[in-house]
Amino acid sequence: MIQSLLVANRGEIACRVFRTCRELGISTVAVHSDADASALHVREADAAVRLPGAAPADTYLRGDLIVKAALAAGADAVHPGYGFLSENAEFARAVLDAGLVWIGPPPSAIEAMASKTRAKELMGLAPLAEVTEADLPVLVKAAAGGGGRGMRIVRSLSALAGELEAARSEAASAFGDGEVFLEPYIERGRHVEVQVLADAHGTVWALGTRDCSLQRRHQKVIEESPAPGLAPSLVETLHESAVSAARAVGYRGAGTVEFLVSPDGRAHFLEMNTRLQVEHPVTEAVFGLDLVALQLRVAEGAALPEAAPRASGHAVEARLYAEDPSKGWTPQTGVLHALEVPGAAPGLRVDTGYGAGDSIGVHYDPMIAKVIAWAPPRHEAVRRLAHALRRARVHGPVTNRELLVRSLEHPEFTGAQLDTGFYERNLDALTVPGDGERYAAVAAALADAASRGGRFGGWRNVASQPQLKVYGEHEVRYRAGRDGYVVEDVAGLRVVDVAPDRVRLELDGVVRNFGIAAHGDQVYVDSPLGTCTLTARPRFADPQDRALPGSLLAPMPGTVVRVGDGLGEGVRVTQGQPLVWLEAMKMEHRIVSPASGILTALHAVPGRQVEVGALLAVVQEEDSAS
Repeated sequence: MIQSLLVANRGEIACRVFRTCRELGISTVAVHSDADASALHVREADAAVRLPGAAPADTYLRGDLIVKAALAAGADAVHPGYGFLSENAEFARAVLDAGLVWIGPPPSAIEAMASKTRAKELMGLAPLAEVTEADLPVLVKAAAGGGGRGMRIVRSLSALAGELEAARSEAASAFGDGEVFLEPYIERGRHVEVQVLADAHGTVWALGTRDCSLQRRHQKVIEESPAPGLAPSLVETLHESAVSAARAVGYRGAGTVEFLVSPDGRAHFLEMNTRLQVEHPVTEAVFGLDLVALQLRVAEGAALPEAAPRASGHAVEARLYAEDPSKGWTPQTGVLHALEVPGAAPGLRVDTGYGAGDSIGVHYDPMIAKVIAWAPPRHEAVRRLAHALRRARVHGPVTNRELLVRSLEHPEFTGAQLDTGFYERNLDALTVPGDGERYAAVAAALADAASRGGRFGGWRNVASQPQLKVYGEHEVRYRAGRDGYVVEDVAGLRVVDVAPDRVRLELDGVVRNFGIAAHGDQVYVDSPLGTCTLTARPRFADPQDRALPGSLLAPMPGTVVRVGDGLGEGVRVTQGQPLVWLEAMKMEHRIVSPASGILTALHAVPGRQVEVGALLAVVQEEDSAS
């Protein structure tokens, strides 16, 4: 029997495994990097062991250090979570060789499926060997990858070499393995997967289907179970293929077999993930299971019932990321001041690795939380999730929350018209700023006035100049008088009530409440119109903040991993040419030239850590350079 378990991962998945361990009476051990010394998963564990350093390669990817940590803490089992070492056969062997229980499939099964190229060969498939115009578009994928890292769509032969190199670099950084391969890219396909669970006694369950088609940058954003609208015959085929894949490698524990379903209804095998998936909660909700508890029981030698339980209802999951849509969806860092999802009751679940006051750093994935909703019919589950996200208080780095809400309410999604091109078609419309930001700025300005002097602190008997407060592009002019506040230049608006943390505005005859929370120069406004993060702008700009024309500034804190070949001061560059590659939160980001011209400065050096806003290079446009 397992008495003490170490989770060889961090964040949300570590917290999720610890939750089940507490319910089963199993003691828990966390490992942590220096950057995670006070992280939520460390605080929730019964014991914790430090892994010196911050980068994943020095900490969470060091299987030798993790095995030593487990032995030092007296653990008798290791759960790999997902990512990092969860699909590393050598790590699984090291755990077993140390006399510890491995919560996962046999190393031989991991080895057979860990490389996507070898998995395809096992299933009688083969990647593309050579690419011609007739093969386009193609997809570059990391053989040992996941989470969208090391993945690129290529639509022209001229771009192939560059994308292969970029994918290799990103894959080597993220997984320690730079192997990539090519496969056909199916336009408007559906990403459908099957959860499997197997014991050591010959039983293999296929636990329904999940649709994970809503992806951006090849990373899953919204997932649901069951996958809607699939023909029963196709579901049966997917289940049979998944069970066959598990049996072919003598699988044990939880795993996922992934397929791409083409518009004509044909299923194409993608890969088998020999671990728990991020989206496993939707399967748990539909089948009424705890997959982590079942993983532990299977590892202890227990047999599964011959038949899997029956599915009931529908579940949808949304991944909340710290990323800024106004800056190319780049990952964001900073303190998470508040994370509150209302109505956390039966039918709604939040999995997170952060608590209020925690910092989101540059070293790891930018996912803040997963929010999962269940209801008997699909449309109620979707509505419940959208409502919960809309009313959530998420104060800190900018997030993709508005994108999630709009995606869940989009006619294509509500109508179950799903495919992997959803965001390619709809992203611009889904990210148009809403009218709510203008009213949020008004509420923030009035709350600020109330906090500085009260409702009647500034009124005069004679006419005076209005007060001015600026948030981003929104200028708010207001006056304070005997009858309260009056806002100028906003038609149909009446101020009902003002307090430092709450403002009530009547908008075209409808009264709405705005909650306001300020942290430094950031103001967070929550209302039925959505949540806005506003930055107060000084009335007079600091001349030192002005950058030279053509300056390329770091859009996020990170590490310079690469500079374009042959670049240096005086070199001519073209518009859109990649100049610098930054790595942040396990993803690589290209900084491209904004125009054609001369590179007059290059401050980026491979290996150098840079802060957001750091000057990387300066390009002087050709017209001004001549």
